[in-house]
Amino acid sequence: MSSPRRHVSAPPLNERRLLLTLAVVQFTHILDFMIMMPLGPQFMRVFGINPHQFSLLVSSYAFSAGISGLAASFFLDRFDRKHALLTLYSGFALGTLACAVAPSYGALLAARILTGAFSGVGGSVVFAIVGDAVPAARRGRAMGLVMSAFSAAQVLGLPLGLSAAQHFSWHAPFLIIVVCALMVLLVAGRILPSLRLHHHHGVPVSPVRQIRHILGARNHLVAFALSGLLTLASSLVIPFLSPAMVFNVHMTEDHLDLIYLCGGFATIFSMNYIGHWADRHGKFRAFAIMALVSILPVLVVTHLGPVPLWEALAVSTIFIVTMSGRFVPASAMITGAVVARYRGGFSSISAASQQICQGLGTYAAGLLVYQPVEQGRLEGYANVGYLSVGIVLISLVLARRLQPADEAPAAGTAPGEFVTLEPVG
Repeated sequence: MSSPRRHVSAPPLNERRLLLTLAVVQFTHILDFMIMMPLGPQFMRVFGINPHQFSLLVSSYAFSAGISGLAASFFLDRFDRKHALLTLYSGFALGTLACAVAPSYGALLAARILTGAFSGVGGSVVFAIVGDAVPAARRGRAMGLVMSAFSAAQVLGLPLGLSAAQHFSWHAPFLIIVVCALMVLLVAGRILPSLRLHHHHGVPVSPVRQIRHILGARNHLVAFALSGLLTLASSLVIPFLSPAMVFNVHMTEDHLDLIYLCGGFATIFSMNYIGHWADRHGKFRAFAIMALVSILPVLVVTHLGPVPLWEALAVSTIFIVTMSGRFVPASAMITGAVVARYRGGFSSISAASQQICQGLGTYAAGLLVYQPVEQGRLEGYANVGYLSVGIVLISLVLARRLQPADEAPAAGTAPGEFVTLEPVG
C-alpha cells in the first residue's frame, strides 16, 4: 500500500524562493573558488611561490571536486536531494574553515583539496534540483537566476573579501565565507523541500546499473563533453586575469576589486536577460551567439598591455559578461539532456567533467604562463587566449548535436513525488 505522503499534495512552493535559496548556496560555493584568483598576487608574495605553484592551489580544488563527483555519481540518486545538499554543504563549511586557519602553503593546498571534494558534488546537486523542480519551458530563466550567484559573488563577495585580505590577511576572506555558510545552512534547512522525484517506487537502483544507464547514452556523453570543454576554455584564462592585470597592465592590487565589481554588476542584468532570451528564442541559438561574441574579448584581455584604468575595466567587464553569458543557455541545454530519474548521477558526472577540466585548464595555464625575473611581466598569456578560442569553437559543434531528453516522468513515478511550484513571476 502506498504511504499517505504519496496521496497528499503538498502546498505549492514558490519557485523564486527555492531558486533564490539555491542561488545563495551557489554564491558561497563560487565565492570560495573565485576568491583564490584575485588573491593570486598576494599568495605569490606571501608564500614566495611561482605561477605554477599558484596554479596548483586552484587546480587541486578542481581535481578534488572532479574525483569526488565521479565517486558520488554511483549513489547520489539514492538520496533525497535536500538531505544530500545539506550534508555536502556542511562538509564544504568545514573545509573552508580549514582553509581559513591554514598556516602554510602546504596546509592551504591540503585544505583546498578537502573543500573541493564537498563543493563540487554540492554544486551538482543544486543543478539537479533545478532540473527536477523547474519545467523545461522556464529552465533558462531558472538557470539565469541561480547562476546570478556568479554576479553576486563578484559584486558583493570579492570586493568584501579583497578588502578584508588587504586590511587583515588572506585568512580573513575564508573566515567570512564560513560565517555566511553557517547562516545559509540554517536557512536552507528550513526552506528547501524534500525532493524524491527521481526515486523509482523507493527501490534503489544498483550503482553499477545506474552508471551504465548514464554513460551508455550517446546524448549524455555529448553533454559531458560540452560542459567540460566550456569550463576548460574559461579556466585557461580566468585564473591569471588578476596577475596579468597587475604585472602586464600595471594595475595596482588595490584596484583589482573594481574588475569584479564592474563585471559582477553587469552580469546581474546580462545573465538574467540571456536566460529569458534563451527561453524565447532557443537555447542553442542563444549559446551559439554568446560563444561567438565571447571570442574577441578573450583575445583582447589576453593581449592587453599597459592601458588606462578605465580601458582595462571596460575590457575585463565585457570579457566577464560574454564568458558568463555562454554558460546560461549551455547549462539549461545540459540539464535538459537527461530524465529526472538519473539527473543526480548525471549532474554529478557533468560537474566532475567540469571540475577536472577546470583543473586541467588552470594547470595548463600555469605551464604556459611564466614570469621572467628581468621583465616582471607575465609571458605566454596570449597563447592561452588562442587555445581558449579554439576550444570554444569545438564546443559549438558539440552543442549542435545535443538533444533534449523526454520530459515525461519515469514510469511508475507517483504523482505525490512531484513538488508543485508556483512559476517565477
